[in-house]
Amino acid sequence: MPFSRPGAIDLSALKRPAPAAGPAGPATGPGGAVPAGSSGGGSSYAVEVDEQNFQALLEASMTAPVALVVYSPSRMPASAQLADDLATVAGELEGRIAIGRVDADTQPGIVQAMQVQSVPFVAMVLQGRLAPLFQDAPPIDELRTLMQQLLQQLTSQGMTGRHQPFGGGPAAEAGADEEQTDPRYAPAEEALVSGDVQRAVEEYQKLVDANPADTEAALGLARAKLMQRTQGVDLNTARKRAAEAPDDVDAQIMVADLDLLGGHVSDAFDRLVGLVRRTSGDERDKARLHLIELFSVVGNDDPRVLKGRQNLASALF
Repeated sequence: MPFSRPGAIDLSALKRPAPAAGPAGPATGPGGAVPAGSSGGGSSYAVEVDEQNFQALLEASMTAPVALVVYSPSRMPASAQLADDLATVAGELEGRIAIGRVDADTQPGIVQAMQVQSVPFVAMVLQGRLAPLFQDAPPIDELRTLMQQLLQQLTSQGMTGRHQPFGGGPAAEAGADEEQTDPRYAPAEEALVSGDVQRAVEEYQKLVDANPADTEAALGLARAKLMQRTQGVDLNTARKRAAEAPDDVDAQIMVADLDLLGGHVSDAFDRLVGLVRRTSGDERDKARLHLIELFSVVGNDDPRVLKGRQNLASALF
């Protein structure tokens, strides 16, 4: 994963800032993080960053990823909109990612430490290490896709933590007394973190058997099974086999699984929709059912899933 690669930017100079002088600032959330204000997109998972709460964000990245967005309302208004959009996406993801909003006009020290050359600038911090993501201001739909792909890659490696909401919002009040991870899912998630995919499948299966209506357990089971199916598979070999046998259902399913695991969601869906169009009988049904399972892995509210369902219906009828 790029998030832990060597050579990440050194932010150690900002890890222990001096106490702030003067009157108290806005109300603080966990770890001293300041909740986003009216320009923060209304998210309980976005904070305005300064040198007093920056360490809290670095520590929060040990649990779940943090995206830092450097913006300048005065020099580039579009960058401020980007910060708002990222805050909105973070709220939709309900704690899978937190957003740190860095105002380049008021926080030059942080901007210098991050080696930012221009705004906007977005970087990911995971387990205290920073890696640049992009330096433009894509529309919110593209941001949703990007964040979902990043989180999917992290989930495939067993990184499934969530942030607690930062203080001050309704989500914080609702979740103040909740555990960060539901203890029912802890054995399965611990298995994923340790790399024991088989045990993760077994633990999620127990939860689904006990309560078939547990959608989160069903989602975890589908994702764990995806990891199990692709474990140890060589991508190049799988692609070669699929290219040589375009109507081989098992070969096409394997590449679709690998594509999905790698974040190429639409490619995976399109491959199986095409397979449904070309096949019939039991083979067609196998491809259709597998595609529906991949829809559940991504999430039924994802726009790519909605489009995939439309394409599947067209292929069937």
